[in-house]
Amino acid sequence: MPRSETPLRSDLFPEISPYASGMLAVDGRHTIYWEQSGNPEGVPVVFLHGGPGAGSAPVHRRFFDPQFYRIVVFDQRGCGRSMPLGDLQDNTTAHLVSDMEKLRSHLGVGRWLLFGGSWGSTLALAYGLRHPERTMGFILRGIFLGTRSEIDWFLHGMRSIFPEAWRDFAEHLPASERTDLLSNYYRRLIDRNPDVHRPAARAWSRYEAACSTLYPTARAPFESDHGGFALALSRVEAHYFRHNTFLAEGWPWDELNRVRNLPCTIVQGRYDIVCPPVTAETLSRAWPEARFVIVPDAGHSALEPGIRAALVNATESYRLSVADDQLFAPRFPWEAA
Repeated sequence: MPRSETPLRSDLFPEISPYASGMLAVDGRHTIYWEQSGNPEGVPVVFLHGGPGAGSAPVHRRFFDPQFYRIVVFDQRGCGRSMPLGDLQDNTTAHLVSDMEKLRSHLGVGRWLLFGGSWGSTLALAYGLRHPERTMGFILRGIFLGTRSEIDWFLHGMRSIFPEAWRDFAEHLPASERTDLLSNYYRRLIDRNPDVHRPAARAWSRYEAACSTLYPTARAPFESDHGGFALALSRVEAHYFRHNTFLAEGWPWDELNRVRNLPCTIVQGRYDIVCPPVTAETLSRAWPEARFVIVPDAGHSALEPGIRAALVNATESYRLSVADDQLFAPRFPWEAA
């Protein structure tokens, strides 16, 4: 059952700049952007952005106490400041997990806390199940497990709640192509002609943005897309959706016991339409040791007030639990084994 929370902090930490950043070549084609902020000697936490394809932003550093955490933020391959932007070659979930391991080793991190929402929750679980010995715990938000039913909900089911937004999304395509939205959007998104892929990217991204918050928000970043954000988001997202997010049928249930001993907080907006609460509730039932927090007045976005507060409360709760453990532990728990 969802648990009630006593707030430790109600909003984000102040703005902070990175103390280090760089580009890491993860193979012969892809180079990923990374940055670190906060306390260089602190508990490592890695922020995993959503999408797939969305990229990171400066605000993502602010979920963590900079005096306590060593905050690692990076852009997944094909996203944000990583290069080449929007590239789909050698871009699968397994590649992203491998990239995280390369980044962890590059930064000299022994173990880290995994913090991810939406697609970021998928990637956090994929990494944690593959590398439980390198994982300190999880803070997950807006749970998405990459199943065909979740993808079909995004493409069709959200119409029942946001019919106007879905109509704009579907009617970007000719009537003859609307029976297969994913394939026909994908064909446009990978087209080399900007007059074809840019309008499709804006339509896809506007649809997702319109359905992501409980109350309407500005959609200006998607209107012109000078930085390629909408194209990277929509192209990479469609690529992953066409391949069932490159995860096996039945994942992650058969492997969940590998991480159930690790601390986990699941934060879910009650009115999350993009990733409905049923998935988070199913995960919480399979992982009864996890703390399950339902935010009663929020949708999908991590930046809605209630979600922000619950996520910061989760990072603060973890900070306090580590502080308590230090009274008895012979070594800091984040040190390399």
